[in-house]
Amino acid sequence: MVHKWKITIPELTGNEERNVYVYLPESYEQCPYNRYPVLYMFDGHNVFFDSDATYGKCWGMKEYMDSTNTQLIIAAVECNHSPDHGRLKEYTPFSFFEPGFGRIEAKGKLTMDWFVHTFKPEIDRRYRTIPDREHTFIAGSSMGGLMTLYAILDYPQYFSRGAALSPSLWVAPRALGQMVHDADVLPETFVYMDYGELELANHPNMQRQFARITSLLMEKGIVLESRIVPGGMHCEASWEKQIPFFMSMLTYA
Repeated sequence: MVHKWKITIPELTGNEERNVYVYLPESYEQCPYNRYPVLYMFDGHNVFFDSDATYGKCWGMKEYMDSTNTQLIIAAVECNHSPDHGRLKEYTPFSFFEPGFGRIEAKGKLTMDWFVHTFKPEIDRRYRTIPDREHTFIAGSSMGGLMTLYAILDYPQYFSRGAALSPSLWVAPRALGQMVHDADVLPETFVYMDYGELELANHPNMQRQFARITSLLMEKGIVLESRIVPGGMHCEASWEKQIPFFMSMLTYA
């Protein structure tokens, strides 16, 4: 089942409401003493329902979770849909300039501080979670994939595993490389990172940048699964096909 309710994030958008989606496995009601790991996800409106998805196609996470009987809670938050590049601002740890967009002011730290200090405690209060780092994961695609890497590297006391699908590595590549270099990575940190073969041409030098970040993550001692997805594109339909790959890593052992 998926619970859905409205929240506000005063630090980012004042009283403007957005949706929260929480998936619970069937066993949650059947086994009242069970506690569960939690996967936090960005772009929550695209995770479960086609009717809520930006382009009319979601990831299909509920169907996957139900069919595989995966014992995991998923807590996903809708992004900022402001036409003033609200999503880009909330989902970047670095300010950057993009032709056609102008300067994008970073609000990624505000976003992640809200996640770990407000949203995670609320999920732990409402649901029977296992709240420690070992059982707390995070995932996202595109700008949400960039934020996943940021969460793993700069908030390691909260997240032990992350899945970054088609991460926006083109955003401030020097700052991203420096962030990886400077990170204090904790033991038992796992990352899944992929990029679609057909989206590599969307930004200059993406294959080289993907290889560079892959190498830097491995040098930090992160247990990394890195893939170029054959025929992969930058869309929910393509990311849905990668669910078995990243979920296998998140739930391994």
